[in-house]
Amino acid sequence: MTSHPVTIQLSRAEIDGSKLSARNLEIAIRSLHHDGLVVIQDVVPHEPLDHLNRKMVADGFALQARKNDGPYNYNRGNIQQDPPPVKEYFDKRIFLNPIVSQVTSTMLGPKPQWTFCSGNAAMPPTPETPPTSQPVHSDADFDHPKHPFALVVNVPLVTMTPENGSTEIWLGTHMDSGLHVQEGMHGDRASGRIKPRLLEKQRLVRPPCQPVVPKGSVVIRDLRLWHCGVGNQTDDVRVMLAMIHFAPWYRNPMRLELSDDLKELIEAEDSLIIPVDWVTEKQALERYLNRGFGNSYDFGQSW
Repeated sequence: MTSHPVTIQLSRAEIDGSKLSARNLEIAIRSLHHDGLVVIQDVVPHEPLDHLNRKMVADGFALQARKNDGPYNYNRGNIQQDPPPVKEYFDKRIFLNPIVSQVTSTMLGPKPQWTFCSGNAAMPPTPETPPTSQPVHSDADFDHPKHPFALVVNVPLVTMTPENGSTEIWLGTHMDSGLHVQEGMHGDRASGRIKPRLLEKQRLVRPPCQPVVPKGSVVIRDLRLWHCGVGNQTDDVRVMLAMIHFAPWYRNPMRLELSDDLKELIEAEDSLIIPVDWVTEKQALERYLNRGFGNSYDFGQSW
């Protein structure tokens, strides 16, 4: 059983039509069920990625300068940061990609809910922050359904490699997810950690890997999958967006906060349910780097 994820290479017709063929859609859904993750290449053009990356790299250094007051997850080399939620940096091909919504709506049901939009930066090492890995963990650090209910859409802004901090993934572990495999309670900075004895047991069955994910790809993974951020050993920031699509029946109360210059674009989107609190562009730019991070967000559902 391979430890490397299934990677779908799009045809020219799929790229031009912004739609997977029936065969590739089947591969994506089968991979999500079996492995908990699939990589789809050549989904996003490079130009909007480069534009957003320049801004988020600068933001990453600004957040890193806050040191212990920064929004880091598990260690200060792994910073959670939101993309600027304003029209200048919001490209539909990144945030509302029809191939992504085709996959998530097939897996979760028509019109999934998009209620979370953030990202993480693997920062270059410094004497104060040597490259350090997170503990292996699950983002589903709460009592949750045993069937698929949420998919994380990761969009790397540059090619991800083991050297610059490609995420370590443990394929198939979404099938054994729950509080019984975790240490740390929701609300702890290091919640969701997988128990060491279970990691060693799983390593013998299907060890983890750090895949190379080319720029322009998207990674779609089950929220329950075990994974960890790995330290960046290069001189360049590695930014990866993280959006979550929840099943339409899943009662997650979170809402996006977006600039009102995006209102027309968002309200025209018909493939997703997108609950939004609208603010002015000025408010959006003042607030997006000062939001919660880590498990200050609650991915559970209201009853």
